[in-house]
Amino acid sequence: MNRTTISLIAGTTVLAAVTGFASLHTPDTADAGTAKAAAQLPVERTSLLCPAPSTSDLAETTYTSFTPVTEGTGSGGKAELAAATAESATGAKGKGKGKAKTVKPVLTPKEPGKPVAGDTSGGDSPALVGTAEGKFAPGWTVQETTEVAAGTGRGLLGVNCTVPDTEFWFPGASTAAGRTDYVHLTNPDDSAAVVDIELYGKDGSLKSEVGEGITVPPHGSEPILLSTLTDGPQPDLTVHVSVRSGRVGAAVQALDAKTGGDWLSASTEPAGSLVLPGIPKDATSVRLIAFTPSDSDADLKVRLASPTGLITPVGNETLHIKAGMTAAVDLGDLTRGEAGSLVLTPTDRSVPFVAALEVVRGKGAKQETAFIPATGPVSTRATVVGNTAKGTTLSLTAPGGAAEVKVTASAGSEGGTAATKTYTIKGGTTQDVELPVPAGLKGTYALTVERVSGGDFYASRTLAAPAEGIPAFTIQTLPDDRGTVAVPDAEQDLSVLQK
Repeated sequence: MNRTTISLIAGTTVLAAVTGFASLHTPDTADAGTAKAAAQLPVERTSLLCPAPSTSDLAETTYTSFTPVTEGTGSGGKAELAAATAESATGAKGKGKGKAKTVKPVLTPKEPGKPVAGDTSGGDSPALVGTAEGKFAPGWTVQETTEVAAGTGRGLLGVNCTVPDTEFWFPGASTAAGRTDYVHLTNPDDSAAVVDIELYGKDGSLKSEVGEGITVPPHGSEPILLSTLTDGPQPDLTVHVSVRSGRVGAAVQALDAKTGGDWLSASTEPAGSLVLPGIPKDATSVRLIAFTPSDSDADLKVRLASPTGLITPVGNETLHIKAGMTAAVDLGDLTRGEAGSLVLTPTDRSVPFVAALEVVRGKGAKQETAFIPATGPVSTRATVVGNTAKGTTLSLTAPGGAAEVKVTASAGSEGGTAATKTYTIKGGTTQDVELPVPAGLKGTYALTVERVSGGDFYASRTLAAPAEGIPAFTIQTLPDDRGTVAVPDAEQDLSVLQK
């Protein structure tokens, strides 16, 4: 059963629960011209999963939670983020059973529109499971940000806590010398999840039975070391996580002995065209990794959306991806001192693919790495949290037509007043916008972007925290928050019980 089918079943079940014994009511005289459009109503429940942040004793981690104010939610609801109650420390097969325990919430937001933050230290912090209901559910966002002072993966690591799902694609992982990559799997449910992990290198699928049938215990988490799933080093890998039963949250922690590291979030679902927004203007190295799960090869145009328009990089005009194989290409200092986003489109026939960028800032021993997975457009609204007064950059990209975008900076986690600005992003360009600054800001704040008019736009946030000459940074994309759901016009019809 594919993801679309599962989503349709889940959506039908939720709708039935909301409407009770109801049927779509179409009067005998109704036609397509008189049918009512589906109403957009706020979602009533959201789940998020945060991976265990680090095994380093030097790790300092901050969690930040935020829900934008949404009309029509009512006054009730709650949200909390708590440790996964079953932490199993088994090997790659993950067959152990975790022991459930009662835990105190790490974060408990008080009201929408104001972020709340919490801290933890050391290498024993567990994965977290979060649930938001009622007025806290639409657009609920949680950021996990970790600073590691030294050792493999030193630098700034950040990840948006993920919605549980049944399939994930991670182009950009590696088992090369010096890299230590883990897939973190977290199960939010009361029953065990069974997961398969498949790896694809430059020559295709890497056969391994070790990645089959991994059990993630109820309310538990499993970190899977990628090198245990392969026979030898692979510099460029695509990781496919598929769930046989249940659902999980998944993220790849990519740690490098020389160039730091970061979290690699999943690419958006395979598509014929993709956008990877927000390459830092001072990037010294950009590497593109892509994969197609199709039986056909994919041929792509490679273009950079710069502040002045779409540019074709000399020497890297196109990318050929062989079916079932991971392709990678070094794009060098692609942005050349200007903001940019990568736009990948088919040269001829459209073939679905996934993609991510590995981005390096700095030189020599003072390098730091982050990742930009392909992401979807912001159709309505998206939020990113944990922003600081200094070191925050918001990139907006409109690959097609111009887009008008409203950006709201929330009140601070410790005080301040929200501020808003509206921007017009010209078609084919990327802009690092001048952010609205909350008056009297104390602590960190959230940025919420909303589509006002125009074409599709994409967004990402770079958070920088340089230390001892190392340009430590992390990048998070801003996919649409799906804070509302379309509910068809319906009315109660008990006569269906007599049929």
